[in-house]
Amino acid sequence: MFRIGVLTASDTGAKGEREDLSSKVIIEMIEPIGEVVEYVMVADNRSDISEILRKWSDDLKLDLIMTTGGTGFSVRDITPEATLDVVDRIAPGIPEALRAMSYQKTNRAMLSRGVAGIRGVTLIINMPGSPIACREYMEFLLPVLGHGLEILTGSSKNCARDDIK
Repeated sequence: MFRIGVLTASDTGAKGEREDLSSKVIIEMIEPIGEVVEYVMVADNRSDISEILRKWSDDLKLDLIMTTGGTGFSVRDITPEATLDVVDRIAPGIPEALRAMSYQKTNRAMLSRGVAGIRGVTLIINMPGSPIACREYMEFLLPVLGHGLEILTGSSKNCARDDIK
């Protein structure tokens, strides 16, 4: 089981003016591959988000951090930038695949700016702030996420598929 953190970036949520439904979806759906050991909701503040991502990666050694919120076009949507401030390596295939899947449902998928990357041995993935989009992303992501984390953490060495002849 992987150790997971969920960070919600939301100005209105941090003020208590909006319920955090997206993180509830992520926490509920991630259960088959790990345990959420850290959760926080913060305002859309780049340095605060980056600081938490660094702490959870470096000090707590979490395997996976899922962020939700702050990935749109609003001036305050800076979660991707905060993530890029801390990752050592980007993982562009994850957000590319998520947007491609989402585009089949809505053309607004092209407005998502979420990124994914690796800091040390922690995978960080930005998710949208919409509970519906989070559910769709998680359904698509979960079948491969566990394997990716196994490779990243060294618990599996083989990335080849056994079902291809």
